[in-house]
Amino acid sequence: MTVEFLTAEEAVKRIDDGATIATGGFVCVNVPEEVEEKLGERFLNEGHPKDLTLYYAAGQGDGKDRSLNHLGHEGMIKRVVGGHWNLVPQMGKMALENKIEAYNLPQGVITHMYRDAASRKPGTYTKVGLKTFVDPDLDGGKLNDISKEDIVTKINLAGEDFLFYKTPKLDVVLLRGTYADELGNISMEHEGAILDATTMATACRNNGGLVIVQVKEVVEEGSLDPKLVKIPNTLVDIVVPTSDVEKYHQQAFDHTFSPYFSGQHRTVLGSMEPMALNNRKVIGRRGAMMMKSDWVVNLGIGIPEAVGSVVNEEGEGHKMTLTVESGIHGGVPAGGGEFGMAINPYIIFDQDKQFDFYDGGGLDITYLGLAQCDKKGNINVSKFGPRIAGCGGFINISQNTKNVVFCGTFTAGGLKQNIGDGKLEITQEGKMKKFVEEVEQVTFSAEYANETGQNVFYITERAVFKLTPKGLLLLEIAPGMDLQKDILDQMEFEPEIAEDLKEMDPSLFKDEKIGLCLE
Repeated sequence: MTVEFLTAEEAVKRIDDGATIATGGFVCVNVPEEVEEKLGERFLNEGHPKDLTLYYAAGQGDGKDRSLNHLGHEGMIKRVVGGHWNLVPQMGKMALENKIEAYNLPQGVITHMYRDAASRKPGTYTKVGLKTFVDPDLDGGKLNDISKEDIVTKINLAGEDFLFYKTPKLDVVLLRGTYADELGNISMEHEGAILDATTMATACRNNGGLVIVQVKEVVEEGSLDPKLVKIPNTLVDIVVPTSDVEKYHQQAFDHTFSPYFSGQHRTVLGSMEPMALNNRKVIGRRGAMMMKSDWVVNLGIGIPEAVGSVVNEEGEGHKMTLTVESGIHGGVPAGGGEFGMAINPYIIFDQDKQFDFYDGGGLDITYLGLAQCDKKGNINVSKFGPRIAGCGGFINISQNTKNVVFCGTFTAGGLKQNIGDGKLEITQEGKMKKFVEEVEQVTFSAEYANETGQNVFYITERAVFKLTPKGLLLLEIAPGMDLQKDILDQMEFEPEIAEDLKEMDPSLFKDEKIGLCLE
């Protein structure tokens, strides 16, 4: 077959009105930025392509104007099925205003939907999503009133409940690689993640669709190491050599390239600066104390990242293996716009395989965000009033890991604290309570966790709770805290209180290292 080498402007003219497209990327990593920018510009200039259906697994964008934000135009998009919405605010706004059909499905499920679509299976069977907002007994993943089609159904197999997710028929996929040879074979050696490149290309090609891949450069035929080729030319229609590597083909937005992220070189981790003593570090320290040697770990974005920083600062990083849902084992996960990559990774492999590992219970412990928790122990991280955040990989990970630790400050919105000398002082309480009577959306089901026997903890800078069949049990409070004023009065419900209520370790609230030793 013949692969065409086109500019981004030429390539996007091949996309028809009404097409179902899927895009690769993870936050700001592996995004085919130039192709997506030119696609958005074409619609603004010509009014085409219009009425597109968009699928994407991981959140993609910078929360402002890059990646999928180029496509956030009324009339251009008809339906979105995405794993995480927070990075594409214009899409979320259109969803809330009923201007597009909108669905939020677990990130790992979407990666498996691509894989199942590649082999022409009608759908993906999994327990992921049961008793959360994705379950059709609740919302079925629908985000607004105009989203009528049931793309998730519940079925019973061998006496057990499963969810069935319809696989998409992809007309176009937009992907990114590092190099293309003259035949159109694509390698990815400078990328910080591989994601779903192979499965997405296969799913699209086997549906007779169009596979467009943006690359850094075209090299001589036969010069690529075949072990590094992730998309063979048999799955590629159009290669787009980027017109400006610095602008459009960064390893992550505002970060051109580092061999420490893509595995060509390893840096000395001891050179990394320790965290300042603040509530994030206190939470990270208390979470790290729950870890054991040789455990395989996942860290969510935000405060959970502090756990990894603490373990490395304490010199215990070599005793655990950190993972990222993008497909990374080992190293130190990056945060912010570089989330999805890791410094010094041991392996970078496909995202759908990572979720096979996660869904099958391969993780020993996970640390995830605590945005909103109710009296049953349910967690919401996906929808807050007029803002759609989305679940991302949260449901896959939280539902299938034996030990789950939710990490976050006790209140939010203007919270100020003094931390030092082994105690905590609240100088200004947060305006928003996180422990509420009922969460807005069930992203983590406490009922399901109790049924499956998970060990679930909730760690804040001033209190530690454990999930029980009755709800939350308060185990520890920070030194310097008043149980009534600083804990119970800042909750919309009263938890059970352990008979042997303990004080959090004072070393958590001191500048010195805590002497962590994973055993």
